[in-house]
Amino acid sequence: MDRLEDDERPLSPEETLRLIEKQQVRTSVGLGGNPLMMYTPWGVAWLVGFGALFLHYTYGFITQSVALAVLFPFMLLAMASNSLTQWKGAAGQVRGKSGEQGMMYGFAWAFGFACMGALGTRLSLLLPPDEIGLLWGVMSMTIVAVLYMAGGALWGRPTMFYLGAGVAVFNVIGAVGGPALHALLMSVGAGGGFAAVGVVQWWRQRDRT
Repeated sequence: MDRLEDDERPLSPEETLRLIEKQQVRTSVGLGGNPLMMYTPWGVAWLVGFGALFLHYTYGFITQSVALAVLFPFMLLAMASNSLTQWKGAAGQVRGKSGEQGMMYGFAWAFGFACMGALGTRLSLLLPPDEIGLLWGVMSMTIVAVLYMAGGALWGRPTMFYLGAGVAVFNVIGAVGGPALHALLMSVGAGGGFAAVGVVQWWRQRDRT
């Protein structure tokens, strides 16, 4: 009887605030997606893929074709993970308009990379080998940067927006500095940053839920 009465007692202000905070965190996770799946796949893809390109440009350990063959499959997997996570988060929590936004956002990734592939294939015929790698790298990271900023604005997620902006800054500096610098910035700066943010945000949400 005492236990029943204790369960039915009104929550204290502190308990109410904790309950509200936990619910907000769960809603945020649902709408924005698991940060470990949103950010870390990109971080790993860039660390490995652009790291391979940096080894090619700087030391010639591997060919450019091999480096690109490492980079782009990893990026496609990251794109699929990102789009699916964002779409499931929006569609699973809020039906209707938000679900449609998530679906359209996923299609934006697919169409963006399809356009990049067509343009890159066309322009590659006009450039020397190292500049071809730079072209593909800059174009792919431009798509990622712009869509991350758009996604952050769409779902009200500042971390997502600022990560996209950071990628854009690194991308511009690397494009001006040349293939080796671009590969280094994308691998260590963008890749390391995304991987770290994904793990840290996931750990914080885990503790709060």
